[in-house]
Amino acid sequence: MKDLKVRDVMSADPTTLKRNDKLTLADDIMRLGRIRHLPVVDDDGHVLVGIVSQRDLFRDALAQALGYGKHAQRKILDTLSVKEVMTSDVVTTSPDTPLIGAARLLTERKIGCLPVVDNGRLVGILTEGDFVALVARRGN
Repeated sequence: MKDLKVRDVMSADPTTLKRNDKLTLADDIMRLGRIRHLPVVDDDGHVLVGIVSQRDLFRDALAQALGYGKHAQRKILDTLSVKEVMTSDVVTTSPDTPLIGAARLLTERKIGCLPVVDNGRLVGILTEGDFVALVARRGN
């Protein structure tokens, strides 16, 4: 396992959002795809500009809708764009980073994912789930 690199475990070509997408789109993608983190890319679709997590949706959008029904919550999500809740100071890694280093970074920073950037372009994402899948595969 010590020879593994991020590229060996990451999910390539992750689903992404753009800054001006509505939070309803982010919410739908996360629910349907069972995804907890969505990288946000520039208008050309390649350069990472932020990240939106389920936690961001709950904290910044749903918190405003407390006491309202699902219809009201969706209405609020539809009034906000991704850029209003995304984290722009994103911790990233490269495909050639040793996996153990990426694991330490996730643990030390207490974050659930690392977007993988190569030559300024988003090429993948490494999540806690990728580590669980690795252990499950190696257990056989």
